Amino acid sequence: MRKIPASLAVLGLVAVGLVGCSLPGSSTCDRADDSDSAVLSGVTVSGATDEVPDVEVYTPFHTSSAAFEDVVVGDGTQITSDDQLIVMDISITSGETGENLVTTDYDGDLSRVSPVSRWMEVVPGFEDVLTCATEGSRIVVALPPGGIEASTATSLEMGEKDSAVAVIDIRKVYLPKAEGTPQFNVGNGLPTVVRAPDGRPGIIVPDATPPTDLVVQTLIKGAGEEVTGDAPVRVHYTGLTWADRTVFDTTWDAEPKSIDLSTMLPGFAEAITGQTVGSQVLVVIPPDQAYGDQAQGQIPADSTLVFVVDILGIDQPPAAGDAG
Repeated sequence: MRKIPASLAVLGLVAVGLVGCSLPGSSTCDRADDSDSAVLSGVTVSGATDEVPDVEVYTPFHTSSAAFEDVVVGDGTQITSDDQLIVMDISITSGETGENLVTTDYDGDLSRVSPVSRWMEVVPGFEDVLTCATEGSRIVVALPPGGIEASTATSLEMGEKDSAVAVIDIRKVYLPKAEGTPQFNVGNGLPTVVRAPDGRPGIIVPDATPPTDLVVQTLIKGAGEEVTGDAPVRVHYTGLTWADRTVFDTTWDAEPKSIDLSTMLPGFAEAITGQTVGSQVLVVIPPDQAYGDQAQGQIPADSTLVFVVDILGIDQPPAAGDAG
């Protein structure tokens, strides 16, 4: 059985420049019931979901279209967007020989985080498979010729007409945006927030004197794990200056960011500590808890800063001895 290092999160073979597929983008969606389950009648999958699966394939196995079956249905966060970050283990078996072609390490490492879209670039046959799937699920997948990106298939020594069987174990799914209960806040003289359908916030700063004390308002209260600062936090955020309303930083044009609160501005760290996953938080940080009288890039000296932060998940803490 060929294994790949844990650091190679997506088979180590992600193709650059491929166009990803799109998932529904809503906060919840209905899991499709695959209609062609007969395709997988010659496949047996057994073993614990936290271990390399035992896969038996009646060979030669051929399929002209992708098919999947949920062997185990998890009760965790659902995949509703191709921008979401996930951690998966995967095993791929040859339809020709029944031999394992590649497997991830199945070592419990939850730091191998990648967006759903990247998996779908490497294995296009995963598009429908991952749509609306949940954390904790084990899924067996029949992959037709072309179901694996060409250069990846070649590296696995698959022929152009070969089919394969994949087993996916979804270890962790991060939220795509804040999801929870909207909160009532008294906002006189404070910024207001509007949200695009994908969760991206728009921030309206009033024509008013900024507060001199740290302001923290929970706009959406999530029901997830509490942020303690003991582990990195995965967030989307937008930051702007109160005075000129200029956005100086945002994660919404890229992947959510993993942050260590011990390295953040004092006001930012205080605002996020104690919040829960799924929450959206408005933070107004006065200069003495930000950069003070020092300019910082686009941020003038003595600036009051405004952040809107979506808390999407807690990362696995670094292993003992790891840098950072």
